[in-house]
Amino acid sequence: MRLAASIAAIAVLLTPSAAAAATTNAGTRPVYDYTQAIREQVWVQTGVDSDADGRPDRVAVRIIRPAASRKVPVIFQASPYYAGLNDVPNHDDIDRGAAAARTAASPASRADSIFFGGYLDNYFVPRGYAVVFADSLGSGGSDGCPTSGGRNETLGMKAVVDWLNGRAQGFGADGAPVRADWSTGRTGMIGVSYNGTLPNAVAATGVRGLETIVPIAGISSWYDYYRANGGVVAPGGFQGEDTDVLARAVLTRADPETCAGVMDELERAQDRETGDYSAYWAERDYLRDAGKVRASVFLVHGLHDDNVRTLQAGQWWDALAAHHVPRKIWLHQAAHTDPFNVRRDVWLSTLHRWFDYWLYRIDTRIMREPMADVEVAPTQWRTSATWPVPSGHQVSLRLGSSGRQTFVDNPARTATDLAASETTADPNRLVHLFPASTRETRISGTPEITVRADLAGDSPYLTALLVDYGPAERYAGLRTLPEQDCVGPGIDGDPGCFNRREYVTANTPYEIVTQGWLDVRNRVSRSVTTPISSGQPYTFRWKLQTTDHVVAPGHRLGVVLISTDRDHTLRYPAGTVVGVQPSLSRLDIRLSAS
Repeated sequence: MRLAASIAAIAVLLTPSAAAAATTNAGTRPVYDYTQAIREQVWVQTGVDSDADGRPDRVAVRIIRPAASRKVPVIFQASPYYAGLNDVPNHDDIDRGAAAARTAASPASRADSIFFGGYLDNYFVPRGYAVVFADSLGSGGSDGCPTSGGRNETLGMKAVVDWLNGRAQGFGADGAPVRADWSTGRTGMIGVSYNGTLPNAVAATGVRGLETIVPIAGISSWYDYYRANGGVVAPGGFQGEDTDVLARAVLTRADPETCAGVMDELERAQDRETGDYSAYWAERDYLRDAGKVRASVFLVHGLHDDNVRTLQAGQWWDALAAHHVPRKIWLHQAAHTDPFNVRRDVWLSTLHRWFDYWLYRIDTRIMREPMADVEVAPTQWRTSATWPVPSGHQVSLRLGSSGRQTFVDNPARTATDLAASETTADPNRLVHLFPASTRETRISGTPEITVRADLAGDSPYLTALLVDYGPAERYAGLRTLPEQDCVGPGIDGDPGCFNRREYVTANTPYEIVTQGWLDVRNRVSRSVTTPISSGQPYTFRWKLQTTDHVVAPGHRLGVVLISTDRDHTLRYPAGTVVGVQPSLSRLDIRLSAS
């Protein structure tokens, strides 16, 4: 990849007419001098006043663009993380009915892989793109208040797209108006995690000029990030966090006390008692506006992401498909990370051709390639014309033929522990094992489970785990290597070189493929709490997380039913008795011969 730096260095010697030929039918080439790129800062005026100071909020925007005579398109990454994170305590209400110690949050790990420059500027500026970074409202140099996906955050970042298209005002540090007269207006948004959520939010406004988005590990519904079917369900690794905690963590603007009232309102409106879907969550639900999306979407998600879980990708993908949005999907084996860390060369090539197609309107043939790239095991990629894989078919699998069986909730045990030793009797779970697979079988899509059960006790939760039982070499993480790739030219402090990563695998006896949660008081609607009668059987139905998984010959799929999921749900006092009728319970799943 050092070749990019060599070509860019040669570009300094090119005549203006040669530099203007940065685009060809083969795609853009690195002909612009990165060291001579124009770097500037602008404050874009929004149409909201979320800090209630009587003035429209302004967004701090940093720009790096080629010193070119012609207009260029824009790659835009918005983030609340550029100024770092505050140390904010999580909620201490996890253990219901028992003493609980208040614990400090450790949200800084969210931003560990988020760099101000990252690789976008080094790679794309020499190829004739401007790269724009903006502080989300309430963070860094921006005005306003963070609201964890609220409408003001969406409109704040939409204003940047509007400014790039001449529809919003921008100002320099001296207060003088600044126009983006160097921009073609054609904009693509990209980012990971929160940075990948903001593209979804802005695209759902239907703003003109936003030609494409690349949401990586992005949220499509904040309700499904902090809740699940009426349950208060934390993202993996952040037990006790909620929208108010995250907002306080990213509240890094000057004079943060200005937002004290907004923070208090977030804490009140999010409702950690009922977990019900409400107007608060509807405001943060981009699925509702999928029909407004004009931008194409290149969706990327890790199949082992327990932070922004895979249902976020699955339901967004389905909504986009329903509205015939041009789209592409990558599902990789890693967790909450950029595909730059798992398939670097192919990722950069694919992303390059994607942006060339949608922002420069060069026919790179990328829309004639298979729609889906799925990593079914570490470094084993498969493509398909659509996703879920078109060869799959929906099947219903009964959870047995026996009469009522019971288990007792024990919130001290983790789901990982309760899924182990599938053939051993365990009073704190119910396991149903399906027959061993006779051939390689692929699960693709979003499974659903139906359970006929009664509950007696304090815990309102039902948790379903879909488990692949059988020894295999499986994903166990990523490690950073000392070797580096230089993806483009650099400057002091930003060399454009990044450490390589590689998979860590481990031979394990089983893997939790996917899981899902239900608060049984929301069996009728996630918006309404309806108490149950103790010991009275009901039929419960809920979705598990979206997945794509290959079951090897000889392996057995199993469904494990528990109540409390220690790492995700609230924890009520132990002892709830759950009675399940397996013959009236089933798993609905999409299967295909792999």
